[in-house]
Amino acid sequence: MGTEKISKLLLKFSVPAMIGMIVNGLYNVVDRYYIGKIPGTGHFDIAGVGLVMPIMTIAFAFAMLIGMGGSTLISLKLGEKKLKVAEKYLGNGIFLGILLSTLLALSVIIFKEELALKVLKASTDTYRSTVDYMGIIAIGFPFLIIGYTANIAIRSDGSPIISMGTILIGAILNIILDPILIFQFNLGVKGAAVATIVSQLVSMVWAVGYFRSKKSTMKLKLKYMKPNMKYMLNILKLGLAPASLQLGSGLVMFTFNNSLKKVSGDYAISAMTIVQGINMFFVMPIFGINQGLLPIAGYNYGAKLYSRVKEALKLAIFSAMILSTTGFILIQIFSENLIRIFTENQETLVIATSGLRIYTIMAPFIGFQVVSSIYFQAIGKPKLTMFLTLSRQVLFLIPLVLILSKLFGEAGVWLAAPVSDVLSSAITFIMIKKEIKDLNRLESIEVNQKQI
Repeated sequence: MGTEKISKLLLKFSVPAMIGMIVNGLYNVVDRYYIGKIPGTGHFDIAGVGLVMPIMTIAFAFAMLIGMGGSTLISLKLGEKKLKVAEKYLGNGIFLGILLSTLLALSVIIFKEELALKVLKASTDTYRSTVDYMGIIAIGFPFLIIGYTANIAIRSDGSPIISMGTILIGAILNIILDPILIFQFNLGVKGAAVATIVSQLVSMVWAVGYFRSKKSTMKLKLKYMKPNMKYMLNILKLGLAPASLQLGSGLVMFTFNNSLKKVSGDYAISAMTIVQGINMFFVMPIFGINQGLLPIAGYNYGAKLYSRVKEALKLAIFSAMILSTTGFILIQIFSENLIRIFTENQETLVIATSGLRIYTIMAPFIGFQVVSSIYFQAIGKPKLTMFLTLSRQVLFLIPLVLILSKLFGEAGVWLAAPVSDVLSSAITFIMIKKEIKDLNRLESIEVNQKQI
């Protein structure tokens, strides 16, 4: 980590993560594809799943709260050669995952009808699929959160290939089970939810089992799972920024759904669900670069190798922007073809095709935004990550959705995302420029101390 060429390291850690993220993104696409093909109700079932997305995003926010916080600390402690402390963070992370995921799952299962009607505002056409999908998917929250916590720690442990395998196993299993449970067992949208939680369970068992095997440097020990308030608070503190990003995403989805429902109805919600699935598929590889950067930047920052930190950051940003620009070009050219994969419903098709082009018009900047935000998380500066991520989601995007939807109707809802991207990219650029100067200063201090 501290001596290998940065470009080689980033390839080693990012490519497996990118493959895993692409397959995971493909699962989201395939999931929506099969749901959209449910005879008679597919377009409403997609809308029901779309309404549940904010709840699922909250669950993933808990996963990132624990997983990203714990993995950051693990990388930093391994860089400082403190293996025992790293193992304690692993154990306390798994304990937190068990505790918080159980509480969240029970809350959603008990109040699913109230959530569907009073919070998510499901219509007569979408109520049944919303409740059915949400009630089953909540059962898998412990599998999701514990599995993610363990999986991202695998990468910090220096095993990106195994981490990729964990994601691939779950995603491929989900893709296989979807058509079987949805159509052959005639479970409809319930089948999609069951496929998801089964795949999450298998991934969790695989990931946790790694730390009980001979392949891992760190070991998951029961004595280190005993709750330690200091360690748990440190995990929550460092995980708060990426978790806030996810919570912000959930709030954005909720705002999008409510605004679209008011101006266009359930067909527009179906369109947004499809658009976000396509967009996520193209963004997923960038998250792979993120996951590769996280342990590299964290380790080298902890080891005070600041020139390597700068190199890793610049290379990650450059790679991410190439990917995001490529995605933008493909989406703009093949927008209608991509939408037709999911639906032939004419109302949904027209709304989604136009919406996808507008929604992604500033996509080339996404690579820069995403990588820059996670960089501060990697070096133990979660407040800056939180500021950058929330500036796009909460400070800009949500108000823009509410304002532009009133001014321009449905088009205003789609337009809010690219306008927000422009504003948040400008702020991100200022912060990254300042951080590069700070790294140069730290590097000079370190060089001077060595000369003395």
